[in-house]
Amino acid sequence: MKNRFVIACAFFFAILHLSQSLECYCESCENQRCSTDGKCQVTIHRKSQDGALFKSYQCIDRVKLQPPENPIMCYSPEKNNHVYKVKCCDGDFCNREVDMTLATPPPDVAIAWSRSRQAAPSDDDRIVLRKWEMTLLIAGSCFLVLWAVVGAMYIWNVRRKLVRAKPDSTYHRVDVRPQRRPVGKSCLSLLRKMKNRTNEETPVCPETGSVSCDAVPWSSSGAGLPLLVQRSVARQIALIEVVGQGRFGEVWRGHWHGEDVAVKIFSSREEKSWQREVELYQTASLRHAHLLGFIAADNKDSGTWTQLWLVTDFHPFGSLYDYLANNQLDCNVTLKMALSIATGLAHLHMEIVGTQGKPAIAHRDLKSRNVLVKSDLTCAIADLGLAVRHNSSSDTVDLPAPSQRQGTKRYMAPEVLDETINLSCFEAFRRADVYALGLVLWELGRRCSDGVNGACEDRQLPYFDQVPSDPSIEDMRKVVCLDRQRPGIPSRWDDTPLLVGLARIMKECWYHNAAARLTSFRIKKMLAGLNDASARSVGKYVETASWGIESHSSSGCSV
Repeated sequence: MKNRFVIACAFFFAILHLSQSLECYCESCENQRCSTDGKCQVTIHRKSQDGALFKSYQCIDRVKLQPPENPIMCYSPEKNNHVYKVKCCDGDFCNREVDMTLATPPPDVAIAWSRSRQAAPSDDDRIVLRKWEMTLLIAGSCFLVLWAVVGAMYIWNVRRKLVRAKPDSTYHRVDVRPQRRPVGKSCLSLLRKMKNRTNEETPVCPETGSVSCDAVPWSSSGAGLPLLVQRSVARQIALIEVVGQGRFGEVWRGHWHGEDVAVKIFSSREEKSWQREVELYQTASLRHAHLLGFIAADNKDSGTWTQLWLVTDFHPFGSLYDYLANNQLDCNVTLKMALSIATGLAHLHMEIVGTQGKPAIAHRDLKSRNVLVKSDLTCAIADLGLAVRHNSSSDTVDLPAPSQRQGTKRYMAPEVLDETINLSCFEAFRRADVYALGLVLWELGRRCSDGVNGACEDRQLPYFDQVPSDPSIEDMRKVVCLDRQRPGIPSRWDDTPLLVGLARIMKECWYHNAAARLTSFRIKKMLAGLNDASARSVGKYVETASWGIESHSSSGCSV
């Protein structure tokens, strides 16, 4: 009796599952039909060469319909409605009955297509080869290819013997990769239409240091861009060139929908790191003008291994580290860059309360290589692979790894180097970020010219004159913790009001006692106040503002 009941239940659920599936027309499927739990899709597009029309029919599974309220796979961009349209529907075989037409193309495009069709040979003009002629043509082609391969192998062997016979040969490697192109747009116009952002100043509660989601006009839109999880994203992006090497893989410049994007490629061995960074970028209300813009996450099978892709905005100027090596800064650009970095870090550190709120996040690897320079010479903080989030309800930190030392050794705070940091206290990670921010401000200040004779220092990393080029933990601990040294301030800074103010701010970021350091929000306010230097003395303003520092030490945790 029990077995009969189990069989009846299984039969019932099977019938229920079949009743929920959707039958769609699919021209490339067996029996020209497919089943799905999502939607039916029909696509119409024109060939770019001659304007010929093509239709395709397929099923779209529910897991690929992201975001559910307005799936990107069912979205047709208005600017290309004469070339491409897509539509989704919910009825059985509904996509076979959909009648779609493309918009009238611009006159110049229509004329080009008409000429292309006229130039194409008709069926009567085409040359029809007999069987023996076709066989001879194929055999001749194979013979030529074979001889080309044999010739290439022979030349390669000869060159290899010459190189071996001449150990003092002057052969050398030449980097022939194309250089980065000039400044361009970094955010896809297709996705700009989906943003509803404002750059208004966010009201902060002076008591808690957090904001209410109701006070933020863009908080309801989550992380900003919709999550593109469908596999078609990786196939649509053309990789152009490698622009950097990260901790877990390569960073490429790619081309998608007519604009440049950055593609960070992880190997399958680094799947946890990829998942971690994608999860952080998908945090609600994280999107900000001074944080690297997230576009999509996808995976692609390269044949030998699976690539995990993280697609973001592309900024052709590259990292702040590279930009400072080739460019001097005037006072206005220096202040603009410093303020944008502090603003991005303050947004990262800030908690937004509400249903679409954002937890407080600490970066843990802030450095000039992880700050990108945008086309307007402001900056965006990148690489959230080591970041941690704070759960305010349970007052816990979601550490991805138990190690106390995470990040770049040269930028580690004293409490991280000597392993006295309290890993259960989120405020300790925020204070370590502030220490690293002070070092980045020092790098900016060295490249700021005084405006009189254009003098400035060369680009150097912090502690360049105190530790080796690749310092160990012990090297950094001795200099930072035991000797309590900090990067030197050049004497010429005393003649430039902006650099005087910047020096005072960075020194208050470097305190050995973490609780005495400025908060990122206070740094942002003090840098914004430097813009008012024409009305009052910079040094006086910074000195006065320092007396009103609000520290997060009220959280009660020991750092």
